[in-house]
Amino acid sequence: TSKMAEGEFHPVAKLSELKRAGRKRISLNERVIALFYVDGSVYAMDHFCYHNGGPLALGDIEDSHGRMCVICPWHKHAITLDTGESLYTAIDPANPRVKVHNCSKGVKQRTHTIRVDVEQDCVYVRLSDLSKPTDSDRYFTEEYRVIMENALHEPTPEQMGAVKVPIHSSRLK
Repeated sequence: TSKMAEGEFHPVAKLSELKRAGRKRISLNERVIALFYVDGSVYAMDHFCYHNGGPLALGDIEDSHGRMCVICPWHKHAITLDTGESLYTAIDPANPRVKVHNCSKGVKQRTHTIRVDVEQDCVYVRLSDLSKPTDSDRYFTEEYRVIMENALHEPTPEQMGAVKVPIHSSRLK
């Protein structure tokens, strides 16, 4: 397959279908992307979790004290949908009852730019600047090519019967 022009927006999904499913896994320029529709907004990020390659399109969505996150289904890493930051809750060893929420490990997951055309019922994605490395990029190297190709043959969230993106915050309380 020929590569699509980088830096351009590409149609990737029908907005009505994404609203109904809440999430979708797509392939664009040899990258596997997870799309999410949450509270009226659309987000796009690399499908493989930066930590260990977990399938983010299958993760729960949580409101982490005002930050919407996808939770990796493999190791429960919380990743912000808008920036790709990895968040954690810190505990002060001197006072374990005091928790500091939304501490950031920095941007670990590559996010991509979204454009929505409501009249055309279309979601467009523009890949982010790939010249600036992000931890999740390693899953798109030759070393991980087989993993990526196998992932394209796994059931999609739609095939697994995902109807809505579950939103809860019980994990981080």
